[in-house]
Amino acid sequence: MKKRFFTVFIVPQDPSHIRKFRLPLNLLKTIVIILGISFAGFSFILFDYTRVKLKTHELNSLRKENAEQKIQLQALASKMIDVEFQMAKLKQFDKKLRIITNMEVPGGSNQILGIGGPSPMEEDMTALGVARDGLIKQMHSDLDQLRAETMTQEKSFTEVHEYLFKQTSLFASTPAIWPARGWVTGTFGYRISPFTGLRQMHEGLDIANAVGTPVFAPADGIVSKVARENGLGKTISINHGYGIVTRYGHFSDMYVRVGKRVKRGEKIAAVGSTGRSTGPHLHYEVLVNGINVNPEKYILN
Repeated sequence: MKKRFFTVFIVPQDPSHIRKFRLPLNLLKTIVIILGISFAGFSFILFDYTRVKLKTHELNSLRKENAEQKIQLQALASKMIDVEFQMAKLKQFDKKLRIITNMEVPGGSNQILGIGGPSPMEEDMTALGVARDGLIKQMHSDLDQLRAETMTQEKSFTEVHEYLFKQTSLFASTPAIWPARGWVTGTFGYRISPFTGLRQMHEGLDIANAVGTPVFAPADGIVSKVARENGLGKTISINHGYGIVTRYGHFSDMYVRVGKRVKRGEKIAAVGSTGRSTGPHLHYEVLVNGINVNPEKYILN
């Protein structure tokens, strides 16, 4: 079979030097195929390189973002550790308050709940190989525990506050100061009556001083009686709550009315000698649940 050829003419600027080449058809086909394969291979390599570059850039971005998130998670974990430490201190403070006030420690709170110790949040997370999802799960668990402990602690502090408030109210209602300054001329207990000469029970204190000497409420309360009696003369009674009532007699002047709220140290009357009295003085009684008790046992100043 006769071979077929392609003739290629190369015409330079000078037409006298025209060159002619003869290429066999099979060789030309081979060259075209090789060029096509080379172009396809180069195109694939270029495409794959571009794809790898994009993936590498995306991977670097993800690594950078992941590193930043790890730093943020470490910072948050550190703050959570601080919160847990503060919660432990609050629990210890709550326990001390209950010991001081002799309050019963809530069930299950006889000791501080275990917080702290080795934790992935306290170590280098990269070295430990802790996955981000695992750390987030652990943090959610810690947050749930903190939320439950916070609610329990809030309830405990509310109980302590109510107890202390009641104790404060009780102390404010306890007749703990002298109602007047002067000389104690009559004590609580049996004595010889200056009027009958017989032995009888004296149910309060007699505090002698000049007429007009101010008399003060020894505790917070509500004036329950303002009257004039044959024995005590001008008299006042104050209900302090908790079953405590104080009664006073022989005033020259009275400055309060029934129903008035008085505070400890507030002036309520003036020393006098009204009623059955041998001279100006204050008669002062303390009754607990209707029974007279020694007022001096309550006086602190």
